[in-house]
Amino acid sequence: MKRSPMLLPVAAAALLAAGCNELPMTYGDHNSVIAVTSPERWERISDVVYERLERTVQTVRDEKTFTVTCQEPGGRYWGDLRRFRQMLLIGTPEDSWIREAMDASGGAVSGPGVHQVEAVWSRDQVATLIVLPPDGSVEGLGEQLDRVYELLDEQFRQGARQRMYLSGVNTALADTLAAEAGFRLVVPQVYRWARQDSVLAFRNDNPDPSELIREITVTWRSPAMGSLEVDAVRAWRQEIADAFFSEPQVFVEEGMTVEETSFEGHPGIQIQAQWRNPPDRGWPAGGPLITRALTCDAQDRTYLVDAWLYAPGKEKYEYMVQLETILDTFRCEV
Repeated sequence: MKRSPMLLPVAAAALLAAGCNELPMTYGDHNSVIAVTSPERWERISDVVYERLERTVQTVRDEKTFTVTCQEPGGRYWGDLRRFRQMLLIGTPEDSWIREAMDASGGAVSGPGVHQVEAVWSRDQVATLIVLPPDGSVEGLGEQLDRVYELLDEQFRQGARQRMYLSGVNTALADTLAAEAGFRLVVPQVYRWARQDSVLAFRNDNPDPSELIREITVTWRSPAMGSLEVDAVRAWRQEIADAFFSEPQVFVEEGMTVEETSFEGHPGIQIQAQWRNPPDRGWPAGGPLITRALTCDAQDRTYLVDAWLYAPGKEKYEYMVQLETILDTFRCEV
């Protein structure tokens, strides 16, 4: 049986409410889930909860999309821990923590199933409820947890996109690219960009490039390539890295995934892998990359659209969602 960690108490001074008539502040990361149920039930269901919610994605390692921590309702620190951002409440309508959330819904939650209620115990909180039948049966819990994962992951992705564009959307740059380079790409205002011939780079290294770099490169070949082969696309990417990247990068084959797909109706392939700096650099560095190649027949061009991340010691899933979001804005017929 996998043991569930317990959260340390939050400093009392940080838990003061903002006003007498307001709910207190919310704490916790967007990908940290506090699972709340009785100890007896947790013993029976913990394995399936971990299996269905702590899924992994490949960045530079297998990284959990969500981390689940079990909390016993009514425990010593319950008054503080119930204020965390993401709560997963599992129980029957007779359980106090379920009843409080149902009351907070104003009648919107009235029976078994998967539900979400905002601001049950804190302002920006989302409580996801799995309301069990009155007899406490957990039949079908795995499918319900799959639904919970879909909800949480889509909400996490939406939040990551919103946080990325807090600096504003650079629509003026997108229009400039359409007029002068023949493609459109929508990046946040905080991104800088530069052009050398047919290679355009978009970079965000705030607040410190030693801690975080997000970079996207767009280039093309004309006439278009006859076919999109993985080795040819990798070689093309390496040529660009050698000639234009600020630091050299070596493509890592281990863990590489390749997908034949279509982007806005244009045939293409996507490669997701890792990059590392060469051994002779004297210091280790690396991160995930996403490389897309697609052909636009109307322009007689094959495009290489590449994104890479450097975020040592940080969780990378949110940044990868943001880079994918920018890549998805690419349009080659404008």
